[in-house]
Amino acid sequence: MRGEPCLFPDSSFLASRRAVILGGMTAPVAYFNDDWIDERQLALPVDDLGCLLGATLVERLRTCGGRPFRIGKHLRRMRRSLEIVGWDAPGLCQRVAEAIGEFTVHNAPLMAEGDDWSLVVLITPGKTYDAAQPTLIVHGHPLPFENWAAQYESGVDVAISSVRQVPANCWSPELKCRSRIHYYLADREAAAAHPGSRALLLDQAGFLGEASTANVVAFFADRGLVTPRLSGVLPGISIEVLFELADSLGIPHTEDDLLPEQFSAADEALLTSTSSCVLPIVRVDGQPLGQGQPGPVFKRLLAAWSELVGFDLTEQARRLTRRS
Repeated sequence: MRGEPCLFPDSSFLASRRAVILGGMTAPVAYFNDDWIDERQLALPVDDLGCLLGATLVERLRTCGGRPFRIGKHLRRMRRSLEIVGWDAPGLCQRVAEAIGEFTVHNAPLMAEGDDWSLVVLITPGKTYDAAQPTLIVHGHPLPFENWAAQYESGVDVAISSVRQVPANCWSPELKCRSRIHYYLADREAAAAHPGSRALLLDQAGFLGEASTANVVAFFADRGLVTPRLSGVLPGISIEVLFELADSLGIPHTEDDLLPEQFSAADEALLTSTSSCVLPIVRVDGQPLGQGQPGPVFKRLLAAWSELVGFDLTEQARRLTRRS
């Protein structure tokens, strides 16, 4: 991928390691406080503040072509989260970067050719408020392509939830954390009202915010791509990629406040997230958005994203869903 730092072994090195490390392994190994253990042994102590208070920072990456995608951007976002809570940002980010690189080597025997994985970083303060001995976990698994493979063509249904985003005077929108009960409640409400739908949350002023695990983007023929103001939502790595691709295609983009009725009147709408990259929204609250099917702007952006990573995202998802 263009612009990525070379932090990880190349494919020939990984291939040579498949035959000599962890022969016969049947489950991934995970990083847990400087040790590598069978992922099935991962456990957070009940007196860890990540369990007691939900005080857990998270960063999720995916590999593309077997290599972590936009690792530098993810580490910078994690560093900002660590700075917000006042933990050892430089030291923990260095440990995370090293663990992600080692994860690829340790789990090489399980990484099938052409497959890609989700990598998850979890950091808690441990058992003390000053995070003197934080808990650090890096684990991963093959991407569950079956969860979204069909949606590249069928699209995604969403529903506007009555559950609002957490206001900035509770915690900064920049903080990527596991305190997500509001997301859970919003998705439950959306699925109950419109089965199969994902929730879109509004901010405290009633403007469009984000989905539970994705940024949201509207497209208007006379304005281009319009996102909620990014200062009020989690800064998504995938939405940065989308803007880069839009620039390369000559598609304008901007930030603005969007009321639900304005969003519903868009010509197209998209969800961007780490795992699926970009998906089309085709219905809002049970009503068609635009033509009620994936539109031409989505298709151009998806094709450009596939070109960027060097393989067809839709074809990969279909192929690995059939195999799963």
